[in-house]
Amino acid sequence: DNTYQPNPQSTINADHLSYFNFAGRIVGLALFHGELLDVHFTRSFYKHILGIPIQPNDLAAVDADYLKNLNWIIENNIDEIDLNLTFSAEIENFGSRQIVDLIPDGRNKPVNESNKQLYLQLVSELKMTTGIKAQIDSFLEGLFWLIPQTYISIFNEFELELLISGLPDVDLDDWEKSTVYIGDYNASSNQIKWFWQAVRQLTREQRVLLLQFVTGSARVPFGGNNLFHYLISNIDFVFEIDFELLQFDFDFVFD
Repeated sequence: DNTYQPNPQSTINADHLSYFNFAGRIVGLALFHGELLDVHFTRSFYKHILGIPIQPNDLAAVDADYLKNLNWIIENNIDEIDLNLTFSAEIENFGSRQIVDLIPDGRNKPVNESNKQLYLQLVSELKMTTGIKAQIDSFLEGLFWLIPQTYISIFNEFELELLISGLPDVDLDDWEKSTVYIGDYNASSNQIKWFWQAVRQLTREQRVLLLQFVTGSARVPFGGNNLFHYLISNIDFVFEIDFELLQFDFDFVFD
């Protein structure tokens, strides 16, 4: 994914915080003058700009494999499995590994079914917040030097991305060609034909919002859709998706 957030190892450069402050000022100047930037941040970083609390699912753009492991913990009773988890995390720092406590003396406090939600939140915050807090604060100091947070707090993280980077061109033909179908669906299924017909009726802005909904970013994946596959699958129950964000009514019913 070609989205960005501060690197915790930026500390190798003694002036790294000055660079983040400068980057924040550049974004602030672009917003002030209405100029678009060809840069997209992670969902959690937009939330930091807006002061919105992050959630474990925001890890999708930071470390998708790590998020899969966390989701496994959510979906299973870990009291029945010996995972040897504690309130600590192992981080890598230029080839060396070190243990970081998520709470005081966390390496000696086990994670169990009753407290795993706290563990998931803390370990997510380590990757997206606490592990890069100094860099985030320096960036925000530079940004808010010109654009007070109250001026942009009316936006959500999706709208802020569009405000900074603008509306990209979404190639629907390329998107459709790169979509993979599993289960009972294929490109000739009526439901699939109806879906693409509906997508082609969307405005440019709505297509970008749909792309955000599917991928978490308004930017077409690096290398184009040829290197990225979308998946459509049927499920065994009926549900509705609220597409209020897309400003049109659309219900999926999968049989």
